[in-house]
Amino acid sequence: MNPTVLLPHGCHIGTDKACHFSVWAPLKKEVILHIVSPEERLIPMERSNEGYFQVTVEDCPPAARYYFNPDRAGDLPDPASHFQPEGVHGPSAVVDHTTFEWSDSGWENPGLQDLILYELHVGTFTEAGTFDAIIPRLEDLLATGINAIEIMPVAQFSGNRNWGYDGVFPYAVQDSYGGPEGLKRLVNACHRLGIAVILDVVYNHLGPEGNRLPQFGPYFTDAYKTPWGDAINFDGPWSDGVRDYFASNAIHWFHHYHIDGLRLDAIHAIFDNGAVHILQRINEAADQYAQQTEKSVHMIAESDLNAPRVIQNFKAGGYGFDAQWLDDFHHALFVALYPEGKDRYEDFGTVEQLAKAYTDGFVYSGEYTKARKRKYGASSAGIPGFKFVAFIQNHDQVGNHKNGERLSVQLPDSHLRIAAAALLLAPYIPMLFMGEEYGEERPFLYFTSHSDEQLVELVREGRKEEFGHWLGEEDPPDPQAESTFRACVLDWSKRTQGKHRHLLAWHRRLIHLRRSHVALQNFNKTGTQVDVLSEHAWALLRQDETEKSQLLALFNLSDQPLPHTLPQNTTWICLLDSTVPDPEGGHTVNPDSLTLPPASVLVFASTT
Repeated sequence: MNPTVLLPHGCHIGTDKACHFSVWAPLKKEVILHIVSPEERLIPMERSNEGYFQVTVEDCPPAARYYFNPDRAGDLPDPASHFQPEGVHGPSAVVDHTTFEWSDSGWENPGLQDLILYELHVGTFTEAGTFDAIIPRLEDLLATGINAIEIMPVAQFSGNRNWGYDGVFPYAVQDSYGGPEGLKRLVNACHRLGIAVILDVVYNHLGPEGNRLPQFGPYFTDAYKTPWGDAINFDGPWSDGVRDYFASNAIHWFHHYHIDGLRLDAIHAIFDNGAVHILQRINEAADQYAQQTEKSVHMIAESDLNAPRVIQNFKAGGYGFDAQWLDDFHHALFVALYPEGKDRYEDFGTVEQLAKAYTDGFVYSGEYTKARKRKYGASSAGIPGFKFVAFIQNHDQVGNHKNGERLSVQLPDSHLRIAAAALLLAPYIPMLFMGEEYGEERPFLYFTSHSDEQLVELVREGRKEEFGHWLGEEDPPDPQAESTFRACVLDWSKRTQGKHRHLLAWHRRLIHLRRSHVALQNFNKTGTQVDVLSEHAWALLRQDETEKSQLLALFNLSDQPLPHTLPQNTTWICLLDSTVPDPEGGHTVNPDSLTLPPASVLVFASTT
């Protein structure tokens, strides 16, 4: 089935096995299709009223390589190329999406409230750094309780080392990772094991090296600015084709690669003053696709707005996302665990803020912030918890910290256990960053492999400027050096060793508890209560809708024992004790004589 919302961009092989080429170039008089292999051919394309140039080639074999030549100014890769086997500067390749043998016809995408997300970077997840190399590790993730992986961007970027946010071909799958076939094999394998796949996509800018879109049409605008590159033209003259290009891109991943959801990067840097915001347009296209195919998809936003409209429906004036990242939860918990983090998150640092993050969502919901020098945010109280993705580590929070340090090298094991419990018992969709589950100690640094020496130097200087406040005279690791990249590859052997094995077991128990305890299935905010016990301790109470099932977690971050009295007239069973390396749990506790050990979390369930 070819959904009607899939718009004509790039090259598609139809059921007739002919190659249908289409490119949007509204200001060009002519475009020539230049097939360079296996046999060179020059074919004029026909212009339509909407600014598209199209042509059908009956005898063009799969994997044929080609360029477009607009107004005879020179050969350029297809801006909607599905594969760049020779990198960003080489020809595009025809991809036949009709030949892959999918085995996931019975696959059903889990609901948002059931997800345990796991963010990973393809290049550093394994030594090989490919899609295929991930597949043998999937069963380890499944055994941990992970049922959804969130893959950092795979759109073609320059070189073979990059975080992925410098992609310049939004439709193409990175060649060094394994290209289109590799991604399909990974998704197929995930679905076979019951694991969903969320893909990170970037619709706020394109990378610098190999970015040829301006040579085809007015894809960018000077009306707005982003921190990373030219803003995309979503509301200016000729923006209709740009809007179609990106709305179609979302469907591209669902239709051709069976992706289960998208995480849109930094939507606060997507600017559109039109009547229908491009984010609404993209989400409407996703909804239409889901209705036509009867396959659910999840649309998740990264947003720096603290604005409920991101996840409100269209009728309420919202963008229509299913969920959004909850940075405030991270900031509040991170600074509570690691007080030095206040240097980076100066507006956070109290347990009361963490309590609000649990019960409301946004900590800043209209209050003044020092960092922004203005009032910020709106209230998210009452919005169900499954509309938010919470985390204590991710690629940004680790990679943009000095020297790419993870929590595992900043905190003792006792605090890592507290962090895991604080996240996995929260009323939100939890997300782990690759290696977090066993305390990976290798860093996650920023790395590139550009071929443009001037760009390389600009990136180096930019990182030095960004980290000058934290590093002093010390330069950050060179992003361009291969050693920087290699230092970030996970050490999988640690999962079975010593403290790492115990931390992994702790995560498994927490995830199992999250899935098995009825109180943790309630995402209604009224079912979550937090009591501040001291400046370093808090009690988290989760209840089901009837308030008959209760789960109580007591957190003590101080280095002193803390006496505490449990709620009376209830029998409490201790399920988890972080001070025991390999806890059995299940023992009854006297509610009148409880003392929280230093740097600990105890988890109880009521039996009434």
